[in-house]
Amino acid sequence: MRAYGAVTAAYWAFMLSDGALRMLVLLHFNALGFTPVQLAWLFLLYELAGVVTNLYAGFLAARFGLAATLYLGLGLQIAALVALAQLDPGWSIAASVIFVTAVQGVSGVAKDLAKMSSKSAVKVLAPAGEGVLFAWVALLTGSKNAVKGLGFLLGAALLAWFGFQTAIWGMAGVLAAILLAIAAFLPKGLPMGRKEAKVTQVWSHNLRINRLSLARMFLFGARDVWFVVGIPVYFQSVLSDGSPDSRRAAFFLIGGFMAVWTIAYGVVQAGAPRLLKARGLPEPAIIAKAVVWAGLLVPIPLTLAALALLPAAPWFTAVLVAGLLLFGFVFAINSAVHSYLILAFTSAERVTMDVGFYYMANAAGRLMGTALSGLSYQIGGLPLCLATAGVLAGASWLAVRRLTPQATG
Repeated sequence: MRAYGAVTAAYWAFMLSDGALRMLVLLHFNALGFTPVQLAWLFLLYELAGVVTNLYAGFLAARFGLAATLYLGLGLQIAALVALAQLDPGWSIAASVIFVTAVQGVSGVAKDLAKMSSKSAVKVLAPAGEGVLFAWVALLTGSKNAVKGLGFLLGAALLAWFGFQTAIWGMAGVLAAILLAIAAFLPKGLPMGRKEAKVTQVWSHNLRINRLSLARMFLFGARDVWFVVGIPVYFQSVLSDGSPDSRRAAFFLIGGFMAVWTIAYGVVQAGAPRLLKARGLPEPAIIAKAVVWAGLLVPIPLTLAALALLPAAPWFTAVLVAGLLLFGFVFAINSAVHSYLILAFTSAERVTMDVGFYYMANAAGRLMGTALSGLSYQIGGLPLCLATAGVLAGASWLAVRRLTPQATG
């Protein structure tokens, strides 16, 4: 329990800084006049780094131990923040994009090392018992997302109050102190490395894990296609007239919405085992629930896209916010079930490899969603952004439908 608490605390600290950094970068560069496609480029290497990192992070953890990869993730995030603080406002747009994209790539590596380490630790540390694994992974994942939501609000507030560079330096200092504390007090209990672990073992040969990973990829693509660029840029265009005061107010409102959405998503995730009444349910019954909830997600963004095509109306923004919150509720249930199933499908011996492979698919979905977010918004505005989310949600549902208990391959 002490080891689980320490891992959770480290993960919380990391995700608070990760959420704040994303909001700082997005709002700062949007205020400088970057187009939606340019904004998407700032995050593409971050997501691409996650694809590669997750594929091989499982091997690194199996070889060198979960504590080592957790420390490495925190250390790389500090290095990324220090590097980002060197950004010069006098640089050209091209130079700024290249530099920030490279730094975001390092941050992407850091995030996925920390995520893989924390999620894998749950499989190892959770005591045997009915429903314990689902409860522990839901609590870790849900609380992490709630903390990341606070990070969105923190990033917007820091940008409004202190400016870009001061905020970055402050976050780097706090995260460095937390890394030292975790290194000093992390108890034993996490697996050490195994010399016999081989890099060729990272690819999964389990059909259920492969199909679940495919569903995860489309699920997160469906979220990020509106979440990363589309909605923040849309709200900033609606809420700000370009003056410093309105821009500052827009920062708070956008950061507040992103924070509320992510915190609510995390709360629902943490409570998913109770909401689904999953305690004591056999695995096939939970898979059946996964199929139902995947299907429920599809019509939400498609309906919002259809409404966005109508002539501008004063009620649309309120309906959009309510619809996105509903999307978040259904999305959270889907995400929580996926997070449980990946740990249920794998074994303690392969947990880091399979979790790494699964989160590689997760990162691929974010990469796809990020690219499509900027592209779809620039081509077709908010309606195309939301319609693309509906198509990706439908693809996730089709993948989950093939996730049968017999698909063990």
